[in-house]
Amino acid sequence: MTKATPKKDEQKENENPTTLVGWARCSKAGGALKLSLHTEAVSGCSTYTTADGSDYVPLVISMAALRRVIDGQQAVTTVSQFQES
Repeated sequence: MTKATPKKDEQKENENPTTLVGWARCSKAGGALKLSLHTEAVSGCSTYTTADGSDYVPLVISMAALRRVIDGQQAVTTVSQFQES
C-alpha cells in the first residue's frame, strides 16, 4: 500500500504551532458537522474585533483532514488556533 504524503501547502500549514481547542466530527446521522469546543481552551484564545465592535475567536480546521472526516476515512479532526509569535 502506498503511503500518502501531504502536499507542500498542507505540510507548511501543519508546521505552524497551534493550540488545540476542540474536535470536529460528522453527526451520527451524517447530515451535519459537529464541533466540540473546550470552553476553557476557547476562553484562553486570542480574539479580534470587527468594525461593528463584535469579538471573534479565529479558529482553523485542516481542509484535507476535514474532507477525510466528511468522506468517512477519519472519525475526527482537530479544531485549533494558530499561536501568535
